Amino acid sequence: MKASLRLLIPVLLLVAGIQAAECQSPRTTVKADSLFAEWNKPGMPGAAVGVVHGGKLIYAKGFGEADLETGAKIGPETIFHVASVSKQFTAYAIILLAEQGKLSLDDDIRKHIPEVPDFGKTITIRHLLNHTSGLRDQWNLLAMAGWQLDDVITKQHVMNLVTRQKELNFEPGSAFTYCNTGYTLLAEAVSRITKQPFAYWMERNVFKPLGMKSTQFFDNQEGIIKGRAYSFHRTPGAIGPTMFSKSILSYGNVGATSLFTTVNDLALWINNFRNPQVSSPNIMKQMLERGRLTKGDTLSYASGLLHGKYKSLSYYGHDGADAGFRSSLTYFPKEDYGFIVLSNQAEFNASKKNLDMADLYLSSFTKEDKPSDSTTKPAASGNYAFDSTLFRAYAGSYSLDEAPGFVLKFWRDGSSYYTQATGQPSAAIFPSSDSTFFLKVVEASVVFHKAKDGKVNRITLKQNGNHPGTRVNAQETDAIDAAQFAGQYYSPELETIYTIAKKGDALKLIHVHHGEADLKIVGKDRLNAPWWFVQNIEIVRNPSGVITGIKMSNGRVVNLWLKKLPDDFAANNK
Repeated sequence: MKASLRLLIPVLLLVAGIQAAECQSPRTTVKADSLFAEWNKPGMPGAAVGVVHGGKLIYAKGFGEADLETGAKIGPETIFHVASVSKQFTAYAIILLAEQGKLSLDDDIRKHIPEVPDFGKTITIRHLLNHTSGLRDQWNLLAMAGWQLDDVITKQHVMNLVTRQKELNFEPGSAFTYCNTGYTLLAEAVSRITKQPFAYWMERNVFKPLGMKSTQFFDNQEGIIKGRAYSFHRTPGAIGPTMFSKSILSYGNVGATSLFTTVNDLALWINNFRNPQVSSPNIMKQMLERGRLTKGDTLSYASGLLHGKYKSLSYYGHDGADAGFRSSLTYFPKEDYGFIVLSNQAEFNASKKNLDMADLYLSSFTKEDKPSDSTTKPAASGNYAFDSTLFRAYAGSYSLDEAPGFVLKFWRDGSSYYTQATGQPSAAIFPSSDSTFFLKVVEASVVFHKAKDGKVNRITLKQNGNHPGTRVNAQETDAIDAAQFAGQYYSPELETIYTIAKKGDALKLIHVHHGEADLKIVGKDRLNAPWWFVQNIEIVRNPSGVITGIKMSNGRVVNLWLKKLPDDFAANNK
């Protein structure tokens, strides 16, 4: 990084057969550089950026430092951990093996990994590819068990969790919930089918044929990677030389994550999208086939790639975030432009910067969009002529029927409207009709259903399918005796104990590794917690009303059972 913006002299790159093309204007280059000027300073982490067009890398630069301790600079050749951008490569391996007849996408995963528990429902490879398996997410489970995500986490640790899972979040194929566990299992399936370590097989069968010489999956957290970037995050309250701290990455597992690569190599990968060099030309058709739920809803997710639209232009790609690494890869097939942004700062918004780059290079494709002649602006503009008095009937909280602990709250502030889901930050919502609002931060909308009496007690959340919800009436929680929830609760699945205790006027959730947090009573038998890995707690009682346990949920784990232990459980150990 630099103290002030400096223009870098364009350098002609020759990387594994891809040449940088002189088909962009100097003005575009200057504007692209300016997007990353903030990181162009000494002592700053930063980003490696690439633009691919017509199979050529037409823009490739680095900004900032790959290692704040040594001052090593970032360049297009700097090796980054790309987190969940890894998933598309794992999916590619699976589809290659399917084309070779070595597996079927409709195989029961237990055919290849029999240690996966028999839940009484078939989980197929296709379910794993599309995040519709119902399996619980490995990171969420590890955190619930007491792990920190900068601990050493190996494949065996993840497999130990998989074999101990007692139930699914939902019936396979019935819903979509992003699940890293599925991609760890997919990588393991590749290894078992080919009888080779996954990283070795990928290097021999995908990376080497494509000329991706600096790309590799790393399943050894102690491995040495020359020319790599390390990741950092801002130190709270610090300024000057100590404004950044290390973000530790100690993963020893592959499939869902742990791909290390460069901008130069990812340019080759994007070129493979448009002209597959490995396997048949039909492989991308299968890669891009959207997942489908059993009830018929089509998903935006497809084998490690997410379909999206930006300013009416269709693209596909994926983002990633682990430790302080942030990555984003997108490809606009019709326009034949690909964008790569890899960063080593936790606060860096790689996906936004990727779309900022798209704005520069795709302006000629978007500037001709004509405004609607209608006096009512398009729904997607967020400027629908909505009668604000209607929202009085909508405001309030609604619990999703399929996950009762997951509550969506809606309210109005001035002329703006907002929603907040349990355990998540608030977000603005925008009317697209008298009964429908959409979000801009994610591809989702909410429909409010008005009954004949004019009351609104039902909603439908539309996000990767339809998710009905019911209004939760406000309760006088002050009248609920918080002390009744106190006790120790044990999870047989995770072999861990949580304690609920009354401390003064506060109700606390306590764990030996995570410390304690305040619990909020939100209903007769419902509590909310502020931890990302514990958000909703449902109290379970026997027919006599005696509390026998609790069920914990978060975005990717639903109803984890914890049994209430006897009050004198630890008496003999004091």
